[in-house]
Amino acid sequence: MPVQIKRIYDAPDPTDGARILVDRLWPRGLSKEKAAFDEWLKDAAPTSGLRKWFDHRPERWAEFQQLYRAELRENPAVDLLRTRSAAGMVTLLYGSRNRELNHAAVLAEVLREANSFAR
Repeated sequence: MPVQIKRIYDAPDPTDGARILVDRLWPRGLSKEKAAFDEWLKDAAPTSGLRKWFDHRPERWAEFQQLYRAELRENPAVDLLRTRSAAGMVTLLYGSRNRELNHAAVLAEVLREANSFAR
């Protein structure tokens, strides 16, 4: 299950495969004409309440990961992403400035873990 993450503001690459935006909100300052993605899967993002609580605060990162993983356990979007990645490379696109502490990193890790159990 090849999965990678990338900021939606980064230039697309031919190796990206299916480019799936996984933010609940549209990325700031980006026109729909300039956004290069194949699908917008809003439901894969954290709930609005969790997103607002986290607020990209590093001291909340560990707890955010736990809470978001709990949300993902009940989220059908995970199965959809698992199916997409079984067909080839999937690039999860996000808008956050923080390249390490963002929900797409957690989501990619969950998908990779699910794949390792499926083997």
